[in-house]
Amino acid sequence: MNFDYNTTRSDLILAEYGRNVQNMVKYIIDLPTKEERNKYAQAVIDLMGFLNPHLRDVADFKHKLWDHLHIISDYKIDVDSPYPKPLPEAAQFKPAHIGYPQQKITYKHYGKTVEKLISKTMEEENPERKSAMVQGIANFMKMAYVQWNKDNVADEVILKNLRELSGGNLELEENVNLQKVEFRPQANRPSNNNNRGRQNNNKGRQNNNNNNGRQRNNNNQKQRH
Repeated sequence: MNFDYNTTRSDLILAEYGRNVQNMVKYIIDLPTKEERNKYAQAVIDLMGFLNPHLRDVADFKHKLWDHLHIISDYKIDVDSPYPKPLPEAAQFKPAHIGYPQQKITYKHYGKTVEKLISKTMEEENPERKSAMVQGIANFMKMAYVQWNKDNVADEVILKNLRELSGGNLELEENVNLQKVEFRPQANRPSNNNNRGRQNNNKGRQNNNNNNGRQRNNNNQKQRH
């Protein structure tokens, strides 16, 4: 007995359409007339769109389906496509590699932007403007520290890191304090869904008891009469 396993079959070119669609396309390639090929190709295009409805949100929805039809056929299908036939070379095209910045960051929770701001501040010649820039950088560093470390931090730690990053060239004035930034963990609020359900059940029981009491009184009155 011979079994048909996927390992013995040909590879799926576009797995999202399944093997049945691939077999249909293979059948269309061998049809003798172009009229028949065009007719069945349009039916397969409709089926491909039905199997992948998420493609309908993509620009040029039909264009993509026809390109996939040619790709599944290994570019061998001969039909009248409403769009230009894709070339096999286009599938082998790879975009240029995007160069990622390889820069060393002293304190990652401050980021590279803080280091650039410090360098820019060191070049400032106006004393008042430079002092305001130092204070702004220190406040930002404190906020970033609390946000990323999820913990409170003393101003002395921020000032120490500022001196290290600036090489001892930037200092905060003695009479200036940093903005108050505190880390507050979110407390889990207890859900009241169970209590509400219990209250509704109690109300239902009370209504049932009242209705039962009324029915008993009515029965007693009828018996007396």
